[in-house]
Amino acid sequence: MPTLKIHPFSDDLAKAFHDINVEWIGAMYRIEQTDRDVLENPRARIIDAGGDILFVEAEGLGIVGACALQKTGARQFELTKMGVLEAARGRKAGEFLLHAIIARAREMGAERLYLLSNAKSEAAVHLYEKLGFVHDAGIMAEFGARYARCNVAMLYPI
Repeated sequence: MPTLKIHPFSDDLAKAFHDINVEWIGAMYRIEQTDRDVLENPRARIIDAGGDILFVEAEGLGIVGACALQKTGARQFELTKMGVLEAARGRKAGEFLLHAIIARAREMGAERLYLLSNAKSEAAVHLYEKLGFVHDAGIMAEFGARYARCNVAMLYPI
């Protein structure tokens, strides 16, 4: 297994954030306007708005995954735009990245960390459950309408 390393957001990595997410979203779903807004403007929509983006690098492959924390309220973040390039799947890069983004949310003082997904993303939902996210009807009711494809909402017990 290649060595994995976390990298913080930099403007040089904005294209990787876009491309990684367009790959998985486009393969499974329709890219929605809310996706475009974030993917085409990660500094403005995530970083400058009080969130963060982390990347995972796999030795010999370069940057293979990305995940964002989008600030949606005081001490509240949505874990969003988490993806790993298809060519790098099976190397535990997603799990490594998810551990790092949860730790980053804690560092940022998150009191509420949630995510929106789709049951079709079975491997991702399983990974979220494995690391402690729980399905939450309240999160679905509050935020689920943000994406047409959303039918799974989960909360992390911070």
